[in-house]
Amino acid sequence: MNNIRSSYTDSLNFYGKEDPQSLAEQFGTPLYVYNENILRERCREFLKLSTHDGFRINYSAKANTNPHLLKIIQEEGCRIDAMSPGELLLDLKAGFTSDKILYVCNNVSDDELKFALSHNLLISVDSLSQIERLCMLNPNGKIMVRFNPGIGAGHSAKVVTGGKETKFGVDPEKLPQVLEILEKYKVRLAGINHHIGSLFMDGADYINAAKVLMDLATRLPHLDELEIIDFGGGFGIPYEKYDEKPRFDLEAFSKLLDATLEEWSKKHNYKGLFYLEPGRYIAAECGLVLGSVFVHKDNSDKYYVGTDLGFNVLARPMLYDSFHDVEIYRKNGSPDDVCIEQTIVGNICESGDIIAKNRSLPLLKEGDTIAMLDAGAYGFVMSSNYTSRLRPAEVLIKADGTAKLIRRKETFEDIFATIIDD
Repeated sequence: MNNIRSSYTDSLNFYGKEDPQSLAEQFGTPLYVYNENILRERCREFLKLSTHDGFRINYSAKANTNPHLLKIIQEEGCRIDAMSPGELLLDLKAGFTSDKILYVCNNVSDDELKFALSHNLLISVDSLSQIERLCMLNPNGKIMVRFNPGIGAGHSAKVVTGGKETKFGVDPEKLPQVLEILEKYKVRLAGINHHIGSLFMDGADYINAAKVLMDLATRLPHLDELEIIDFGGGFGIPYEKYDEKPRFDLEAFSKLLDATLEEWSKKHNYKGLFYLEPGRYIAAECGLVLGSVFVHKDNSDKYYVGTDLGFNVLARPMLYDSFHDVEIYRKNGSPDDVCIEQTIVGNICESGDIIAKNRSLPLLKEGDTIAMLDAGAYGFVMSSNYTSRLRPAEVLIKADGTAKLIRRKETFEDIFATIIDD
């Protein structure tokens, strides 16, 4: 495609038989666009990470819950988790059966625990009080407990989920209290899990944390009753596409993971399953979000580009100061080698509504269509109706290259639907 800045999606044939400007004209912007082939490829990369008989991939649904995408993930052979009743219902809608769904919750009500139990799910809880509540609700049943491995990793303190500075998990030193509660209610410990954080690019900490969890398993009185050891997710992707940052080294990680699982299983005669929980790695690169440029202006020697991509559409830059690469499409456009520093902002009346700060890019102009890349994970799922704006549509570029609308754009009637009139 001959355009201003599009070599990355061009190399992937991301838009198939479509083109971004036609999609923007047909469905409007903002618009989330996903590519089926890329999504399937990411699933397959993870499914072949280990040859161990008990190895399973458990997709972290919170990254993207559109049931059309979940159905593809299910078809590829992944399992899935749910972190809320809504996610559970979406998992079921996509075709996952209860035996392929793990309920991973945090600080929830008895009603929510009962809802998950009613669907015959194994439930993971991560505090002594929630362990006792779940045992009271399901005596003689089974449970999964999330422990804190004492190791954290991630691109932001807000996404580190292991270590002392986090709300998640039970301290492994409290294992005797955990076992005491389980014995009191005759509940079987069927699974243990942890999560160290998000968007790490080196697998060493992950394997070290996995060994901590496996060591904890050896301290259980009935290791033979353990069905699942779940190491969590957090695998990163290179967001700086035009800087050609290296990818997570799956080949090296695969060798290390495979050896670790095989050696430990053989030593301890473990016959259960091992879970990895990728979310971002599977969903991020299959999606992007298109926006339109409406305004450009100079403010105190800074060049601002105004778009319809507010943080109500893509929240990660505002929440985490996250980087998403930018592509630029223009009718009758041609590559532009001259770049200037620009800041791309949205249409929300907040100073934090910045989508891309101080980027050296070809000069953006009114009427351009832009894409924020790698928005398939934590993109639409974190969108909102802030300032009463409508959440965008979602389109899937199918394997044959054609576009399919998989979620329509919201209407004002959707916003009004929950309001009770006098």
